[in-house]
Amino acid sequence: MSRNYCLIMAGGSGTRFWPRSRVAKPKQYLSLFGDQSLIQESVQRFANFIPEDCIYVVSAKSQKEVLESQTTNLPKQNMIYEPVGKNTLPAIGLAALFIAEKDPEGILIVSPSDHLIQNFELFRQTIESAVLIADKKDGIVTIGITPKFPATGYGYVQTAGEIQIGQAIKSFAVNQFVEKPNVEVATGYLKDGGFFWNSGIFIFKVSVFLESVQKYAPELYADLMQIKEHIGTDTYEEAVDRIYNEVKSISIDYGILEKASNVFLVQGDFVWNDLGSWEEVYKYDKKDENQNAQVGEVVFLDSKNSYVYAPNSLVAVVGLDDVIVVQEGDTILVCKRDRAEDIKAVVGEITKRKLDQYL
Repeated sequence: MSRNYCLIMAGGSGTRFWPRSRVAKPKQYLSLFGDQSLIQESVQRFANFIPEDCIYVVSAKSQKEVLESQTTNLPKQNMIYEPVGKNTLPAIGLAALFIAEKDPEGILIVSPSDHLIQNFELFRQTIESAVLIADKKDGIVTIGITPKFPATGYGYVQTAGEIQIGQAIKSFAVNQFVEKPNVEVATGYLKDGGFFWNSGIFIFKVSVFLESVQKYAPELYADLMQIKEHIGTDTYEEAVDRIYNEVKSISIDYGILEKASNVFLVQGDFVWNDLGSWEEVYKYDKKDENQNAQVGEVVFLDSKNSYVYAPNSLVAVVGLDDVIVVQEGDTILVCKRDRAEDIKAVVGEITKRKLDQYL
């Protein structure tokens, strides 16, 4: 009998979270709001309603050590490694091969490893509604987050008519996926209604997904079928290194979702944030009466609306508002909160200067 499976995507680099996020330990392996890392929180979230032996992780081969040290409750054979990052469609395709070997009609829930999600019971009900649609309509289902403001950092999904096949949460056919808009366009989306933030969470039968790859990305499908021949053999590692390096880098959105006609959306009203920068961590962290958030010993003097992470040292912030300070080992970041997105450019400059010891 087919079962539900989960695939957690954990191969990102998280450059906007430098200096805590490093090549050897990117954002998804960091603890930002408690004792558990983001990937551990993701695994636990799904383990509440999916057996651990049905939870898979796809990640970069370079992250093997840190991944396996943080997911000791999962079978090691459920860890799938890319020799090189090729965006979301090849990564999901590679993992789908392994699940198809076990259960070709299984339903796969694909989720990023580094998002903040709250309201766990509502999240579970939303996923279960998506599973029902994927099963009954042989569809590819995405979770669309009800927009709270005209965000310019997210892609959007425009819906068509509502569907009802017994699912608990409101669901719709999808009209189109749209790229990240400017603020005027995003404001129009909220005014018009029927637009949702693209959460990056997808649900489908493994067979339906592979059929879609074959139809819309035939070159990738051919490469995946070559890799499939080597699964479970001594030649797998050599084959995946050789074949996967030649695979075209492409997202599931562009490669399949924007082309397919059997795409549906389930409305997501749980708390969700993709944690794209330190600014997002500040927004969701606990704050004092001056709206300052801190980890470690911090002295705030005539300062407000700031975030400091320095668990192993004392930091004093004097006469500064709206700043982010992060101390990690021999590196210190200081920036204005409204420039948090520019931290990625700092990593680029460090790379340019060949200061790799700080990456």
